[in-house]
Amino acid sequence: MAFIEAFVEEIVPVAQQRLVTIRNDAPLLEAAKFLDGRHINLVVVCDKGGAMVGIITRTDVVRMMAICQGCNCTVPVASVMTKEVVYCLPTYRLRDVWMTMKEQNLLHVPIVDEKFKPIGVINARDALLVLMEKAEIESSLLRDYIMNVGYR
Repeated sequence: MAFIEAFVEEIVPVAQQRLVTIRNDAPLLEAAKFLDGRHINLVVVCDKGGAMVGIITRTDVVRMMAICQGCNCTVPVASVMTKEVVYCLPTYRLRDVWMTMKEQNLLHVPIVDEKFKPIGVINARDALLVLMEKAEIESSLLRDYIMNVGYR
């Protein structure tokens, strides 16, 4: 019996709703406006061509605002962003992405295409919900198989 696989592409419609991008030369205050804490917790930083070059989180903004004296902060996003980003492609197995998120204590991971252009941001909760749904289906199919349900 084959296991039911889940791929990142299944979660892209939900992940697209969390995607916010900003240019790497934009001021940090612009990124701060997006990080309201309700829906957006990560802003993907892109170069002029639209490829991901880093990310900005609320922690990054707060850390720099403390140094810059708050609203007078005019530093560009590029000087504050995290450059080494854990990311995934739509073709990645969702279970592998979830394991990486768990191991590295990440709540969000950007999804990019082959040209590194962002297409969404995975939330750990959404990934886990999809994986649990697949596990329930798999469990139900296995139970039916063992009990010969549907086989005559």
